Amino acid sequence: MLVSLALLAVSPASFANDLKVGVVNASVILDKSPQKERALKRLETEFSARSKSLEAKSRELRSAQEQLQKDAAILSSDERETRERKVLGDQRELKRLQDEYSEDLSIRRNEELRKLEEEIAETIVSVAEKENYDLVLYQGVIFASEAVDITEKVLQQLQAR
Repeated sequence: MLVSLALLAVSPASFANDLKVGVVNASVILDKSPQKERALKRLETEFSARSKSLEAKSRELRSAQEQLQKDAAILSSDERETRERKVLGDQRELKRLQDEYSEDLSIRRNEELRKLEEEIAETIVSVAEKENYDLVLYQGVIFASEAVDITEKVLQQLQAR
C-alpha cells in the first residue's frame, strides 16, 4: 500500500519533467500579425465610401441648419416650418444611416476577428505538432517564462503565410 502511494506521489513529478509546455502571448500575436493589418485594410476599403458619404451628409445637414438659423428671421412661418421639418427629417435619416453603418462595421469587424483567431489557432496547433509540444496555452496566461514562450515562432509562421 505504501509503495502504491509512493509511486503515485513520484509519478506526477516525473511526468511533469517530461511534459513540453509552450505559451503564446495573445496580445502580441494579435498586435503584430500581418493578417490583422490586412483585415483592417479590407475593412477600411469596404467601408470608406460609406464613411465619406456619411461625413458629406453630416456637413450638408450642418450647413442647412446654419442657413435656417440665418434665414429664420426673414422667412414666413410656413416656409420656416417646412425647412425645419426637412432638417429634422434629414437628421433622422442621418442618424439611421450612422446606426446602420456602425452595426455593419461591427458585424464585419467581428467576422474578420473570428477568421484571424481561427488562423492563429491553426498556426499554434501547427507549431505545437511540428515541435512536439504536449500543451500550449494561448489566452488567460498571467505569467510565462521565456523558456516556454513560443510567441515568436508562431508569429514567424503567421508572417510566412
